[in-house]
Amino acid sequence: MDFQLSEDNILFRDAAREFAEKRLFPQAHKFDEEGEIPQEIFEELAGLGYFGMMVPEKYSGMALDTLSYSLVMEEFARACAGLMIALSVHNSLVCEAIVKHGTDEQKEKFLPKLAAGKLMGAYCLTEPDAGTDAGSLKSTAVLNGDHYLLNGTKTFVTNGGFAGVYMVFALTNKEAGSKGVSCLLVEKGAAGMSIGAKEKKMGLKGSDTRQIAFDDCRVPAGNLLGQRDGGFKVALSLLTNGRIGVGSQAVGIAQAAYEEAVKYSKSREQFGQPICNFQAIAFKLADMAMKIDAARLLVYRAAWLKDNGLPHATEASMAKLFASQTANWVCNEAVQVHGGYGYMKEYAVERYFRDARITEIYEGTSEAQKIVISRAILK
Repeated sequence: MDFQLSEDNILFRDAAREFAEKRLFPQAHKFDEEGEIPQEIFEELAGLGYFGMMVPEKYSGMALDTLSYSLVMEEFARACAGLMIALSVHNSLVCEAIVKHGTDEQKEKFLPKLAAGKLMGAYCLTEPDAGTDAGSLKSTAVLNGDHYLLNGTKTFVTNGGFAGVYMVFALTNKEAGSKGVSCLLVEKGAAGMSIGAKEKKMGLKGSDTRQIAFDDCRVPAGNLLGQRDGGFKVALSLLTNGRIGVGSQAVGIAQAAYEEAVKYSKSREQFGQPICNFQAIAFKLADMAMKIDAARLLVYRAAWLKDNGLPHATEASMAKLFASQTANWVCNEAVQVHGGYGYMKEYAVERYFRDARITEIYEGTSEAQKIVISRAILK
């Protein structure tokens, strides 16, 4: 088994790391405090191609493999997890969905603009009463001539305030339940669409999260993505992408918290010596390093399997579950290493602690991942 990264893998990782260290690390605290990432940062990322990571070169994308994408996402999450999730949703959910399921016309219309950063993508599946049980959607889309009339409310929509195209899942056949769900590409400014206020969150404050409502929203019939009543298949086909992405995010957050803990433990002195000299602290750091390495390898394995066309759904769930649990544990320990200072906003571990919490919730809760894994091993 070869654990060596390719030259391309290393090139993409190092380029992302350089941008993150120069442009994101110095401002990440400000992004968190102000609850917003400046447009100029997104424009820079677009100019470097990061809006089209999963888009084929034919449509002006970078056509990265999943492993390279994971490496890039880890580096961005290590610097600013809020920015990373904005890019992850755009790339691994919206762009990937159009690549996989879009018609030639849809690809020509949306992908070049998405890859260039002229459009941002948003993914609208969750509803106020439909989270893990995504099959209980209440939003509806009724075909009316050459357009659909879309009604319903979506919540926790990342990039909700500034996206240019929204992937919306709604019932086109109420009686069929999850087998009657379709996916529509709703363009910003569509009549009957309204965008709610920005959500006030525990972490990832730089990311834009909102509720989106549709009241007889007119969507052209040509914006149906995939087959009519086949929207749930579209959603399921993207689950592993999202879980590998969140696994990468969790590893990045954990790595950042670990690095802060190491740095602080070397500079903080008690009883006449740096606290890293005490076994209680040194063992914490050793456990952090070990768990992060294990989480990273699980994420890389899932990405490698996907790139090689091998079954990877269970492995993606394992990676997402373990990496998110690791991130929360590592961040908790990093705060502990900092003592009282870890509870203060001036120290980055406080932000990492808050950011890590969501990784066990979105893209399938930890409990949902255990269902996937247990079904696979018991079948």
